[in-house]
Amino acid sequence: MRLKKLGLTGKILTGMIAGAIVGFILNKVGVEGTAIQSLLVDGVFRLMGDMFIASLMMLVVPLVFFSLVVGTSSLSDPAMLGRLGGKAIFLYLLTTAVAISIALIVAVKVQPGMGMNLELPPADAFTVKDAPPFIDVLLNMVPRNPVEAMAEGNMLQIIVFALLFGVAIAVSGEPGQRLKVVFEDVNDVIMKLVVMLMYVAPYGVFALMARVFADLGLDMVLSLGKYFGTVFFVLIFHGFVIYPLMLSAMSRLNPRHFLRKMMNVQTFAFSISSSNATIPVNLKNAEQRLGVDNSVASFTIPLGATINMDGTAIMQGVATVFIAQIYGIDLTMTQYLMVIATATLASIGTAGVPGVGLIMLAMVFQQVGLPVEGIALIIGVDRLLDMTRTAVNVTGDAMVTTVIAKSEGKLDEEVYNDPKA
Repeated sequence: MRLKKLGLTGKILTGMIAGAIVGFILNKVGVEGTAIQSLLVDGVFRLMGDMFIASLMMLVVPLVFFSLVVGTSSLSDPAMLGRLGGKAIFLYLLTTAVAISIALIVAVKVQPGMGMNLELPPADAFTVKDAPPFIDVLLNMVPRNPVEAMAEGNMLQIIVFALLFGVAIAVSGEPGQRLKVVFEDVNDVIMKLVVMLMYVAPYGVFALMARVFADLGLDMVLSLGKYFGTVFFVLIFHGFVIYPLMLSAMSRLNPRHFLRKMMNVQTFAFSISSSNATIPVNLKNAEQRLGVDNSVASFTIPLGATINMDGTAIMQGVATVFIAQIYGIDLTMTQYLMVIATATLASIGTAGVPGVGLIMLAMVFQQVGLPVEGIALIIGVDRLLDMTRTAVNVTGDAMVTTVIAKSEGKLDEEVYNDPKA
């Protein structure tokens, strides 16, 4: 009876904790190479978890496209679109710069790499794809084939096409209005699909967490405990202190309401470790619980999932100091400033590239003369940290969305302040 009274957030938290406990027990028992590993961990847990993520990813493209078209076609002032884009990009870059600055300051004080004196890994221990030139990123934002962009899940191209399509509907008169009604109906149906999927979310989260902890355990974390703890602390500090302060300063809204209503999104993002897969949940939460109008949320949430890399920036800041200390390399103030600039700009320049976090870290290392092979030392604990920084990233997306909505008069404050919304 008590389980039935739990809300969605409570059920997801229960599934996450239970999965972590089950996975940890399996790891300690030592099931690797046994029938339990093949049938349970790589069988049942993998099937449940991967099917759940696949179901989420199935909704991302249609949800982003239809929601963004509906939001854009509803704009009475075409100039608002330019303002939204300018504000969103500025705030996302600002939060990223703040994140990596805090990470560098804390890492320099804590000195997570001091005393380790590890040997440099072999040159082939880690390889990373080259980041595309920034001009290519800009050129690739415009889709040559919108259908191909949707099939490949190229979020920037989908956003650009949806914006253009929405504007075209808005200026097409009566034909545009008829089509807009159809898009609104389809968007409502897709949102209902999201609600339906949330009923099975606790089970998907349980399977994902059980598999992660069964594979990793805690031994890897303990071996790099100081580095892990530093990154984790800065991530939590940024998500639960910096974001609320920025929200309060820029919008005069009560940050406690925001944090309380973000719990289910944060838990969800932590469990599945994918900003894109969290878009349906974050978008639904922003509109229905935070009171953000669809014309704002449908644009800023998908854009943030693509270019907002605050959690990754934090990891880069701590990792830079960590690797430099391990190999006894002293970084100058100019190099620290270069780290901030490189990571901030690279958050857009590498948007949509697979393995974006490691690509950005390799770029940062190259800029300040650190051995890129050092990344191999931290890959082991990166999986758990990646889960945490995904939760931070989606929180930043929602915070910036709320601030922009308030500044544009597109925030329903009654909904925002209503704990039962």
